[in-house]
Amino acid sequence: MVGEGARRSAAALAVAVVVGAAGCSAGGGAGDEAAATSTTVVFEQSATDALAPGAPPRVDLVPVAVAALERQLGGVQQYFEINATPRLVNLFVALNNATVVQPWLYLDGQLTSQEGTPASGGTFEAAQLSFEPATVLDKVRSELPDATLQSFVVIGDGQGNVQYSVLVSSARGGGLEVVVGPDGSVKSVDPV
Repeated sequence: MVGEGARRSAAALAVAVVVGAAGCSAGGGAGDEAAATSTTVVFEQSATDALAPGAPPRVDLVPVAVAALERQLGGVQQYFEINATPRLVNLFVALNNATVVQPWLYLDGQLTSQEGTPASGGTFEAAQLSFEPATVLDKVRSELPDATLQSFVVIGDGQGNVQYSVLVSSARGGGLEVVVGPDGSVKSVDPV
């Protein structure tokens, strides 16, 4: 299933940025590889980001990235996953009746992509996104004030709905996946 690998990567504090034919790998696990013509560079967020320590995921960029991608591709798309880090937005577009995923990366106002790879999982359209970017992280921030919010993740749940979650890490190690509602209310918390 698409998304699990991306969530685990974010929990491990790494973001894969592909240089040239850029994009983020949406592989479902070990053995899934980026296109052979791409070069992948991994930036450790805690070490090389020029952002203020503890900068939150850029959930405000999700609608901007979606609009840019759909403009470039000429219309509404189906997505396996969309996630935002403190620096960028990854968009995993479902192609060929959701049997192929094409990763796209939105960074500094630019879109880049990789070749598609086989995939499966639930999908959604941008019209289903109902979260409020200005407040969706507030409850998690207030409940876990010392945690670092690594990424905000939207996935298709396989039932025609979207699921929102926030991946957080502790300065003492360990991480949590906090499933939230569109208003930021906490639905569940699981270790990652």
